[in-house]
Amino acid sequence: MEYLEFEQPIKELEDQYAKACNIGAESEVDVTATCKQIEKKLVEKKKEIYKNLTPWQRVQLSRHPNRPYTLDYINAICGDTFLELHGDRNVKDDKAMIGGLGKIDDQSFMFVGQQKGYNTKTRQYRNFGMANPEGYRKALRLMKSAEKFGVPVVCFVDTPGAYPGLEAEERGQGEAIARNILEMTRLKVPIIVVIIGEGASGGALGIGVGDKVLMLENTWYSVISPESCSSILWRSWEYKEIAAEALKLTAIDMKKQKLIDEIVKEPLGGAHSNREEIFNTVKTSITQAYSEFKNLSPEELVEKRMDKYLDMGVFKG
Repeated sequence: MEYLEFEQPIKELEDQYAKACNIGAESEVDVTATCKQIEKKLVEKKKEIYKNLTPWQRVQLSRHPNRPYTLDYINAICGDTFLELHGDRNVKDDKAMIGGLGKIDDQSFMFVGQQKGYNTKTRQYRNFGMANPEGYRKALRLMKSAEKFGVPVVCFVDTPGAYPGLEAEERGQGEAIARNILEMTRLKVPIIVVIIGEGASGGALGIGVGDKVLMLENTWYSVISPESCSSILWRSWEYKEIAAEALKLTAIDMKKQKLIDEIVKEPLGGAHSNREEIFNTVKTSITQAYSEFKNLSPEELVEKRMDKYLDMGVFKG
């Protein structure tokens, strides 16, 4: 288990707890009372830390190396019903963007999402979750297939941004993202978007238009990352905490601005601290969201989605 800087007090208490339990196991000394005392302290310390997280600390949690990624959610929710589909029928198969058909209970869904890697090798293979234009074109191809067969779409957003390399620009990165946004606004099946980690810039928006946009508690959604914002405004990454505060990128801020529809509660300590719980929570949230839209006609669905996005950014004096 890896710990972030602000989680060090928790690490110390967990180490104490493990040591006390080991002493009890290896000798005949009764350490039950001590263990209970440390356990109680641990719960209190966790509550104290995680209830007062700063925006920057939430950004750190969203990038936690143990945090579950798109495929973890899909495999946990769909089991062996998931069938991954590949390629954009144009250039190649983008490993940073994955998609395919899967079932939640008896309902089929088309799943699309950015996938990050777990170690150096897989991070390179997945291009750190930064999709090329062919990734967005693959996502759109899958969504169009879902529309053809009347299958609802679920998008998992987790990216530090679309890939900004020269070859991506040459193949039309901006056009691919813009095309996705346009097509998603008028897709004739329900779209449920779940932000499970980082939601950065156009890379997130390319699969982020939905009838219901859900955001996990310790995730962020913004036009730019705090580090990049800091380097533009202050010519240094040192002001990332101030930038994170100013960008209003947390789930609470997004809900307040009416840019997302719902905040999905994470287990105490973040999504990685209890994977089973977060998988069940996300599964329930997707099912509930789908039940809101499944009986609407395609025309009603598109009209409702259009109205929702047209209302964004409107302020009444």
